[in-house]
Amino acid sequence: MSDWTPRLAEASKPLYIAIAEAIARDIRHGTLSPGDRLPPQRKLAAQLGLDFTTVSRAYAEAQARGLLESHVGRGTFVAGEPSAHEAPDPARVGAEDLSMNMPPEPTDPALLARMQEGLGYISANLVHLLRYQAPTGGEKDRVAASTWLSLRGMVPNLERIAVTPGAHATMTSVLSLLAQPGDTVLCERITYPGLRNIAGRMRIRLHGIEMDRHGILPDALDAAIRQVRPRALYLNPTLQNPTTITIPTDRRLEISEVLNRHGLGLIEDDAYGFIPPRAPAPLAILAPDLTWHIGGLAKCIGAGLRLAFAVAPTSKDAFALGQALRALAVMPSPLSMALATHWIENGTADRIRRFIRAETRARQQIAAEALEGFRFDAAENAFNIWLALPKRISRADIVARMSGRQIGIVPSDAFTVGGPPNEALRICLGGSATRDALRSDLHFLANTLVPNTYMG
Repeated sequence: MSDWTPRLAEASKPLYIAIAEAIARDIRHGTLSPGDRLPPQRKLAAQLGLDFTTVSRAYAEAQARGLLESHVGRGTFVAGEPSAHEAPDPARVGAEDLSMNMPPEPTDPALLARMQEGLGYISANLVHLLRYQAPTGGEKDRVAASTWLSLRGMVPNLERIAVTPGAHATMTSVLSLLAQPGDTVLCERITYPGLRNIAGRMRIRLHGIEMDRHGILPDALDAAIRQVRPRALYLNPTLQNPTTITIPTDRRLEISEVLNRHGLGLIEDDAYGFIPPRAPAPLAILAPDLTWHIGGLAKCIGAGLRLAFAVAPTSKDAFALGQALRALAVMPSPLSMALATHWIENGTADRIRRFIRAETRARQQIAAEALEGFRFDAAENAFNIWLALPKRISRADIVARMSGRQIGIVPSDAFTVGGPPNEALRICLGGSATRDALRSDLHFLANTLVPNTYMG
């Protein structure tokens, strides 16, 4: 294969990256096989009309991704097949927390191969990534974060951006800056349970704001601010967990007007904002001086990264956030941070996001068909549905009957702030379950929702 010549289609990328990705593509397609020898660097440079340095960088990049092996005096070869010790560890295959709202998992071999290529980059930088680093990420990682946030229309300067060890750590740190034990924070009446857990441990009171099908009511927000004198408002405004509500632009404008009038800070949890193709602009754009924006990567790339990209209202606030994060978690994992940055730079992160977008749409269609006739809230790209139970069916009964199934079911108790919980369940459609397994479990659920049909 010494006559191999790459096809350089993506002119928008640096040429050395384009060559490395052509190597990866041809390995995936079988044009290049393990053990094939690539052309000498000077020969390939002459064939492509490029300088030697560009081709040398390309080979080095491909080697860092684990695609190539270089042998002095012999040349550069396509790396061999993964060894037996690189096979999946059975002890980790079943490690899945069904109480979490998980994205569907990639199964496409080409996408998986592209994701695995990033581990070669990690390996090449391993020693450096085992060091203590800055509590809010290095400049390279914050530049990548800025690139990712631009997908939501945000262009904050780097001094306001923090790479953090996940949305939970970020929320905890922000709340530690805004509130003291005994203070009140506003949120949706049906809200993200992670906020409830964090507030409970910090002894912060939550006050739920009434909602309609467009999110919290601006008049109710205004009244609550006047009555309870809160320290902040928390919102999960796009594909809200668990109701799947997305606050439309007009309502966002009304909410931002109330916040600006009272000068109340906002914690905007934009966990799902990167998934829909046309999500409304973040509230951080409408009220930038008041908003702590948290763009978590758990839902749009993968929870195991434990990373989020936060934007503080000011550079001074970002510094304070960094100090709070240092006290809480020291720093985001440099290994995860380097992998996420590499995936953003070479386009892998966006491919994962687009896979999740397409797969959630397909799974919502499966849910609509399997649960036809039952009442539930859903949205095209949501990870879950919010199921209202029929009369004479209790949430505790359904949770017990569905025990052992592959889909995650969480009762309304976990989400309710103020007042008794409704008879409702969050049904997660993601995780490791295949479409067929999901369809089977949802049909089983449909049978349990009909009184007197469950046979044990």
